[in-house]
Amino acid sequence: MNMSFYVGALGADASQKKMGVISNNLANINNTAFKPKNAIFSELINYNLNDSPEAKTDLQAGAGTTVVRTNTEYSPAAFHTTGQPNDYAIGNANAFFKLQDPSSGEITYTRNGHFHAGEMPDGKFYLFTESGKHVLDENGKKMLADDTALKAIEAAGQTGGNTANANNATEEVKQKIGVYTINYPSRLVNKGDNELAIRPGDQNNKDSVIQNPILESGTLESSGTDMAKEMTRLIESQRAFTYALKMVQTSDEVEGTINQLRG
Repeated sequence: MNMSFYVGALGADASQKKMGVISNNLANINNTAFKPKNAIFSELINYNLNDSPEAKTDLQAGAGTTVVRTNTEYSPAAFHTTGQPNDYAIGNANAFFKLQDPSSGEITYTRNGHFHAGEMPDGKFYLFTESGKHVLDENGKKMLADDTALKAIEAAGQTGGNTANANNATEEVKQKIGVYTINYPSRLVNKGDNELAIRPGDQNNKDSVIQNPILESGTLESSGTDMAKEMTRLIESQRAFTYALKMVQTSDEVEGTINQLRG
């Protein structure tokens, strides 16, 4: 009888956790390039009824289920045009922009390509995220904004085509925004602001540059949350939660009846 309380309570807890994941997906339905998560359930250990643990019988009972992890699929969602030259959308699955915190040097990754140009003390304009982090190029260097290359070309023309300036301008024009893939994207840690990071100490999980990425300028990737799917999952979770609590309630009533008969 005590096991029925335990199984019912575990089921209610697992359903509540799934509803929390769904709520987070729905809350980010308008966030650029957000990737929804999906709660993965696992059945807890089974045991034999009225027999030894090693026996192979059909009389088995489970000890309930629990949420073991949340999966995220980093596949492209729909694109929408913004017309802004510093907006980018990635068309590859498991692909990210690489970012660097200017104060701590911490490396993070995102699919949100809504960037802007910002001037640094060296007089150059760099590409930044909304939170003020540097966007890195394919060589891991700070990405110059489009305005910098254009100004360099203009300056080269005004100085009579100075060779050094022209070469610098050419180098700036050739700089490409970096698009990176991760060995094990499921191991990435959520850092907030739609950013992810490689878990400290995870030596096998590394990034590598995608040489010819599908990258569109003046475009942003929409959120991957599907309203219809999330609402369906929400209804399923609510019903599962109700049934689990009903199991606890029924077990309590049966236990109460047994206690009355004993008295």
